[in-house]
Amino acid sequence: MTDPRDGVLVVGPSWVGDMVMAQSLLRFLKSRDSDAAIDVLAPGWSLPIVARMPEVRRGIALDTAHGELGIGKRRRLARSLKGSYRRAIVLPRSLKAALVPAFAGIPVRTGFRGESRYWLINDVRPFDRGALDQTVKRFLALGLDRGESLPASLPEPRLEVDRQRQEQLKEQLGLDTAQPVIAMMPGAEYGPAKCWPLEYFTSLALELGGRGYSVWVLGSAKDEAAGAAIAAASDAHNLCGKTALADAVDLLALASQAVSNDSGLMHIASAVGCFVHGVYGSSSPAFTPPLTARREIHYLALDCSPCFARECPLEHLNCLREITPSTVLKSIENAQK
Repeated sequence: MTDPRDGVLVVGPSWVGDMVMAQSLLRFLKSRDSDAAIDVLAPGWSLPIVARMPEVRRGIALDTAHGELGIGKRRRLARSLKGSYRRAIVLPRSLKAALVPAFAGIPVRTGFRGESRYWLINDVRPFDRGALDQTVKRFLALGLDRGESLPASLPEPRLEVDRQRQEQLKEQLGLDTAQPVIAMMPGAEYGPAKCWPLEYFTSLALELGGRGYSVWVLGSAKDEAAGAAIAAASDAHNLCGKTALADAVDLLALASQAVSNDSGLMHIASAVGCFVHGVYGSSSPAFTPPLTARREIHYLALDCSPCFARECPLEHLNCLREITPSTVLKSIENAQK
């Protein structure tokens, strides 16, 4: 029997896409030690995603607001975790992310140097931007033995799908899968510079409907207006704001392909087996690609790209406007063959 004090606590990231990519680290840790008891400390909203990772024993909610230091909350949580772990792996580079493992007295606390947290992280790993040129590599590097090189191939995220919940959702939302389903995700939490023009999504949905595809538009309540606009001009089903995050996992597993901005839902789609068409503007597919071989990247690599800005600093958004709906449509039909 595994000693409960031998557990590993992984302090997870705050973005949906990053949380999905963090599963590569969890799968790697399990491949090294199948008996490893891995818990993930993460924002409460992300626990439904963590629950779909079979490598995780339990998800632990950190109930602090975005940007909140919350020293008292972190101390109280840390007290409940004392004596439970031999090691913590802290994925974010912020000071506050390292507080709970330190307060809990976890003997080995692994992380990158950052934000003057030298006394919080006692297993400091070198941060080489050149070698660690992708988010997933940065996560995985913290699970390696000191001095060990990254493996030649990285484990891909693989979220579990609830087949019973799929059937419930189809009935509740009036969906069927008689025709091939194309999922569309027009939102991006980071900002409009990552968003393919709404009229392009609308044009593509109209074309796809005429060619025998069923189009589902997924997103949060913030994307309801965008989903409504796409649905009003086509036969698409607007599901924005109508589903929970875990429901998106099950619905995307029913889609054969997905068209998405660089967003959390794009990474969920890739982790459930969708063929993903990732549309990149201000961000870089070299840094946060969908972690699957079943993908087509749409990226122009203009001189001004990637700028990583929330809004286009040049006010033209050419990095996205010059990726046409006809280009993406052709890629969809090629992938469907």
